[in-house]
Amino acid sequence: MSDSPDTVPAAPSPARASTDAPLRAAVVVPAHFQSFLAFDFGTKRTGVATGSRMMGLTTPQATIKAEGADARMLQVAARIKEFQPDALVIGVPYHPDGAAHENTARALKFGRQLRGRFGLQVFEVDERYSTTEALSGGARDADAASACIILEQFLRSLP
Repeated sequence: MSDSPDTVPAAPSPARASTDAPLRAAVVVPAHFQSFLAFDFGTKRTGVATGSRMMGLTTPQATIKAEGADARMLQVAARIKEFQPDALVIGVPYHPDGAAHENTARALKFGRQLRGRFGLQVFEVDERYSTTEALSGGARDADAASACIILEQFLRSLP
């Protein structure tokens, strides 16, 4: 295995107005980052999934059901302690045309809080349609299934 970092395309810029606008600079994912914990942020429920870069597999975990940042972060801290990920992945929602909306800002704020509180690198993934895909696939827990879809998309983007 190489110690060289891998590069993945970044999520679209929140200020992006259309899908043909340029993407932000590529994000470097160090090759030694092998385990990831992903979140599909929501104000009442946050989907959670774990995944392995080596195996390319994701596993849904119990959805965090908590309102308010403090209650949510307590549960996030417990998951980080349990799974010991190398890095975190969050889904960032956008309108179909790529424009940001209220939940885009909330998800980005969640990512900043994760970085600040846990000192782990946080990777952002454009999560448009992840919940729709999870529901169309018959998911019993759409939030956890969406977190898996977000993490699968991230893992597939790695070289």
